[in-house]
Amino acid sequence: MSDLLRPSDERPRSDAASAGNLARDHVEVALADDPRGFTGVPRVRLLWGQHLLDDIVAGRYRTVVCAINDVDNSQGLIGQIIGLVPGSQWTVASATSYARVFRDAVSLHAKEDREPFVLKFDLDRVLVLALLRPAGRAYFELADIYRGFRTISSMVDGRRDRLPIASVSFLGAKANRVLDEHGVEPSLDAMVKAMHTAGFEGDLYPPPTMRAGAVRPVYPPA
Repeated sequence: MSDLLRPSDERPRSDAASAGNLARDHVEVALADDPRGFTGVPRVRLLWGQHLLDDIVAGRYRTVVCAINDVDNSQGLIGQIIGLVPGSQWTVASATSYARVFRDAVSLHAKEDREPFVLKFDLDRVLVLALLRPAGRAYFELADIYRGFRTISSMVDGRRDRLPIASVSFLGAKANRVLDEHGVEPSLDAMVKAMHTAGFEGDLYPPPTMRAGAVRPVYPPA
């Protein structure tokens, strides 16, 4: 059985072994599976052509994953979420300030911890788990996505009150980009694989402007 087809609790958790190969592997696009071949293998569901903000406002998710930095999030998705969720006491400015205070505290008391850190923002209607962009960088790396989603997977494991969960794809971001070792944005295939290998089992929203060559509803395909 391949590593990606194992249940999440059986998947290898070596950063070096897993994150190092994420960008090189290609994930084939597949059509919808025959329901008679259901295996129960944990998968990531891709919602092509859908708008995450619409579904958040409609209350379809209890937890949402996005990114945050400690400088400026006015162009980031977290700012849009905060502005759209009624009753939230957070603002873009206060969320950015919190990220900055957290960063300062970590630099003093937890230097040995590996980035990225995951910040929690309880907006009453939805819990936002925000990957904090690593210090000194204007972007995430693919290995950061893998490590961040390992943390997120552990935060929702066994917590039915935090499900269902959805995530942005991090592609096409303005405030918190993802770049590979060549300084270019990774493919959607590489991003989905990083999240799934880390144990993520939820919905993923590709950029609405992205067009798929074929409809792929889940990863990995059967």
